Amino acid sequence: MKGVLFDGERARVVDDLVVRDPGPGEVLVGIAAAGLCHSDLSVIDGTIPFPVPVVLGHEGAGVVEAVGTGVTHVAPGDHVALSTLANCGACADCDRGRPTMCRRAIGRPGRPFSRGNGAPVHQFACNSAFAERTVVRAVQAVKIPRSIPMASAALIGCGVLTGVGAVLNRARVAHGETVVVIGAGGIGLNVLQGARLAGASVIVAVDANPAKEAAARRFGATHFLPGTSGVRDVLPTGADHVFECVGHVGLVRQAIDLLDRHGQAILLGMTAPAAEATFPPAAMFLDKSILGCRYGSSRPQHDIRRYAELYERGALLLDELVTETYPVEDFAKAADDAHHGRVARGVLVFR
Repeated sequence: MKGVLFDGERARVVDDLVVRDPGPGEVLVGIAAAGLCHSDLSVIDGTIPFPVPVVLGHEGAGVVEAVGTGVTHVAPGDHVALSTLANCGACADCDRGRPTMCRRAIGRPGRPFSRGNGAPVHQFACNSAFAERTVVRAVQAVKIPRSIPMASAALIGCGVLTGVGAVLNRARVAHGETVVVIGAGGIGLNVLQGARLAGASVIVAVDANPAKEAAARRFGATHFLPGTSGVRDVLPTGADHVFECVGHVGLVRQAIDLLDRHGQAILLGMTAPAAEATFPPAAMFLDKSILGCRYGSSRPQHDIRRYAELYERGALLLDELVTETYPVEDFAKAADDAHHGRVARGVLVFR
């Protein structure tokens, strides 16, 4: 079968992948569509260290083809969106409703794939949606309505969970509060619509690319600025919440500087592992906070269903996130478009 393989030097489409059958508590999914996220590009450029060879992709949707023993919540033929969170469901963090903190869900890549010659291949983010088929833990497969287009459904499992979840679950933005979003890419657009759903009174999008203004406003921005220098003209005392969605240490400092009293800076952008940001600690004494956020602090089985319902009610934008679709054979073009910011989200399609 076809898939996108990164061998440590380059990513390319191969056609000799094999995936094993699902074991107990697992699901085999035929992938219909998969979003190309900057986290996939970060594996290629080394920002996210990962063992190779690896099948990339972590934001996908498809149709269940087979289930292992013990799986009852999905069945062959069901449409599902996939999460990257292979949490155990039994540890203290899972029991507290914090599956993103489950230690069994972090940093344990499996190898359900192999090449035609039998050589094993790693799975990225417990998912590997850039393949015609993948095997995931049952907890990662969330049943969705058939009415949701697959290209749109694919984006729920990462961009929407991360961006909207950061607003509703981690920052807990309240009605009438003010929000600044630095970076209006795929994650930033979902932060914007999360802020809109939360009822924020002022939502400032900041991005150096003026072509992103129309989309930013469509998703919820009340203001659009090319840089952070103009934010104080809109919010003289600063913002209640500033989301950094780029992963640049200089922008982390700017996010902190833009906070009002009792404000929160929420860091979503992925920096290099050894990168360091600086700020004056005295700036934090007025009850300000810096929050990390993994995967929108989400509960995927709950949140994906919730976002699907919001989409069906017309409250959550999904179709509008899909800038362009590409057959998997055009992965190189999709990656180049994403790298140069030509798309909010490009989606690979398999069927």
